[in-house]
Amino acid sequence: MNYKEKITAPEVGAGEETAETSLRPHALSNYIGQKMITDNLKIFIEAAKLRGEPLDHVLFYGPPGLGKTTLAGIIASELGVDIRITSGPAIGRTGDLAAILTNLNENDVLFIDEIHRLNRSVEEVLYSAMEDYALDIIIGKGPSARSIRLDLAKFTLIGATTRAGSLSAPLRDRFGVISKFELYNTDELIKIIKRSASILNVSADEDSLRNMAMRSRGTPRVANRILKRVRDFSQIKGDGTITPELAQMAFDAMGVDDLGLESLDRDILRVIIERFNGGPVGIDTIAAAIGEERITIEDAYEPYLIQAGLLHRTQKGRMVSEMAYKHLGLINLMEDKQITIED
Repeated sequence: MNYKEKITAPEVGAGEETAETSLRPHALSNYIGQKMITDNLKIFIEAAKLRGEPLDHVLFYGPPGLGKTTLAGIIASELGVDIRITSGPAIGRTGDLAAILTNLNENDVLFIDEIHRLNRSVEEVLYSAMEDYALDIIIGKGPSARSIRLDLAKFTLIGATTRAGSLSAPLRDRFGVISKFELYNTDELIKIIKRSASILNVSADEDSLRNMAMRSRGTPRVANRILKRVRDFSQIKGDGTITPELAQMAFDAMGVDDLGLESLDRDILRVIIERFNGGPVGIDTIAAAIGEERITIEDAYEPYLIQAGLLHRTQKGRMVSEMAYKHLGLINLMEDKQITIED
């Protein structure tokens, strides 16, 4: 199964952009979760508006699907300015960056997703744009080359990344506001699903909302995707109202268990338990055993398994926890094994 086809994949799937946008809040008052970040932003935004200045440059980092792009759009809306959205890989040359920046109006917002993937030469040009609102561009080559400076409208750069450690120190230091996004708790996800259900005109009881939230991996994007798939089952197998029975039918059909694990998540844990006595075992060995690429396991599957307390990384390799044995109903295989986890 392609990772992007997973119901619990936190990235935007093919054809989901329009549907996802319709469910996004457009004001801070409607934004659920990340309370510390939003409370601070309310103050920063109001202060910038009072001074008539652009908001300081903002960096959001954290796992995908937690609302970084949504919050960037809300910031622009609260400031009453336009937003231009692009991504690091899309800005291949300094000319591309110059074209974007020179078309910004005063106090506009420029949102760069995956900012850690900016080309290094583009990043260096961005430094002066962020600090001095100017572009230093080299025209020509060799002895005839000359540098010109283009003045820019004052703007706010909002960068988003899932890998803050991959950002260079000079770029990171130029952001005035740096905020880390955390996974959502079940109560927050219930509020998000309830809000999305009202927009989609779907009725669901509290038990169904909680069951969907528990399987959402702490990620609003996953929660909304699960809601839409359960809605499909409720319309075809029922009268359109989501009940616990219809929701469970959908979960079983999609292979999503009560911790939000799908088949390959469980396969990773089972391989470690059944073939390697619970670990430790190397990641390359696990990848070969389940027929998946190492980088896919490390980037797509391991983070949640570790966050859920089912898997541990040690110096000797990967080990499953006692919780994983219990979750998979393999507690009998643990009886003769003393589980020790190295920090």
